[in-house]
Amino acid sequence: MIVIRRQHDLGLAKAKRLAQTLARRLQNEFGGTYTWKGNELNFRRPGASGFLTVTKDSVQVRVELGFLLRPLTARIDREIREGLDAHLGHEEARRR
Repeated sequence: MIVIRRQHDLGLAKAKRLAQTLARRLQNEFGGTYTWKGNELNFRRPGASGFLTVTKDSVQVRVELGFLLRPLTARIDREIREGLDAHLGHEEARRR
């Protein structure tokens, strides 16, 4: 299980729009489906599922990887962290 939490100052509406945009892009690249349930974006694709919870000042991503993707856990974790940092304005955190 990959769990990543990040703070942001985008507000709820803008953070949800960003999550929607990223979900659409990932769906186009990797397939799968996503649905919103309140402030939680649930996603599922072959080999992975999870959710992204958005609040007015934070996001939390939880990803469960299937057997075939588990060897890539560190890489997937790193890419999620880098993507969140870049989109939420935390580039300086990546450099530390």
